[in-house]
Amino acid sequence: MKILKFGGSSVGNVDRIKSVIGILDKYYIKRKKKITVVFSAFQGVTDKLIEIGSLAYDRKPLYKEEFKKLYNKHIEIAAELNPGNNIKVTEKVECLFSELEEILHGVYLIKELTSRTLDYILSFGERLSNTIISETMNGRGNSCEYLDASKLVKTSSDFGNARVDFDQTNNNIVKYFKKKKGIQIITGFIGSTINNEVTTLGRGGSDYTASIFGSALNAKAIEIWTDVDGILTADPRKVKNSFPLKSVSYEEAMELSHFGAKVIYPPTMLPALQKKIKIVIKNTFNPEFDGTEIVARNINDPFTIKGISSIDDVSLLRVQGGGMIGVTGIASRLFGVLAQNKINIILISQASSEHSICLAVLPGFGQKAKKVIEEEFRLEMIDKKIGDVAVEENLSIIAVVGENMRHTPGIAGKVFQSLGRHKINIIAIAQGSSELNISLVINKNDLSKALNVIHKNILQGRRR
Repeated sequence: MKILKFGGSSVGNVDRIKSVIGILDKYYIKRKKKITVVFSAFQGVTDKLIEIGSLAYDRKPLYKEEFKKLYNKHIEIAAELNPGNNIKVTEKVECLFSELEEILHGVYLIKELTSRTLDYILSFGERLSNTIISETMNGRGNSCEYLDASKLVKTSSDFGNARVDFDQTNNNIVKYFKKKKGIQIITGFIGSTINNEVTTLGRGGSDYTASIFGSALNAKAIEIWTDVDGILTADPRKVKNSFPLKSVSYEEAMELSHFGAKVIYPPTMLPALQKKIKIVIKNTFNPEFDGTEIVARNINDPFTIKGISSIDDVSLLRVQGGGMIGVTGIASRLFGVLAQNKINIILISQASSEHSICLAVLPGFGQKAKKVIEEEFRLEMIDKKIGDVAVEENLSIIAVVGENMRHTPGIAGKVFQSLGRHKINIIAIAQGSSELNISLVINKNDLSKALNVIHKNILQGRRR
């Protein structure tokens, strides 16, 4: 069996939905391949549901107008996909919207929008899209069955970004599929608690849903269908000569995803990695193209560096002072106070002298991080053992990723030399012992130039 997932851009309008159904019919159903398909909400719907929920919470009557627009959008899509035979699908869509309307009215009346309620509101995006698509496929003779993933995927009660209980979830999925033979059309993004309260798996969670089902069912492959030809060597909006890679390892894909590559949601890799299930990134708009395979490490891969990714905007904090040298527990206290205040550290750099530690965080947390660090080390600062915490803004991080870098001398030198020749200053550097990733902090104004310089000197001309 293969698990296929189609994202919001793949089902953005009627023509795209028809194209996706055509892909399923041509490449899988007619070839009698066993598949299960996960769909996201229609493009833009999740954001619209967040907006409508917020308007209702703020008691702005405008929420009703936006709700009506969303209702009309889904009714029109259902009607266009099922001309002359849309009574059944329309009734199902109307039933879902009736339920959603009641929830929004409750939010409006009591002026409360908890994370639990928001998750339930957001679940309607996937429930609506999958209901319409499954009914459309059945109407065209492609027998399939709608499956609400929240019935099987069990999670913690961390609404908004729930953690999956894999033991219970895997057991539920295996039991369910033993009784089913037809194509299952599955809602991505959602699960439920032990008390059957709907949760969401984080933005991008439909990829994760596909991986969860793929792992539980020991699928042959998990195919993530999106709007690009695979994982590219760099962001094509920033590097015009970027190109798709034939394959990357699970670890390389996770590194690239963490540092800004939006092709795949990072947690997706974990269930597949545990079962060594191949993930393939395919293009809905170019289905004949092979795409990129995410597999276990390929020692014969000729590429030393697989890709260049970036985080466009970060703040860099520098904690330094002679009182840090040789003192145990400084790093522990520093990381601990940031963790307590839910400030995520993107990059860490510390010299062996222990005189200073550099930390990169998202810009919105820069000043907060400075404040909590200074509170934690106020006594050391009074005694002049540690200086004021410096914050540098308007910076970017570039990550150069490739497993083969660990066996190839001179790669870091090439990267630094390329930037140096073009007068691009490196503010901080971080590289783990695995040598899988070299991360560089540079001025934000140099980001586009730096990406193109590194790509041209190291990757360009090595297209498959």
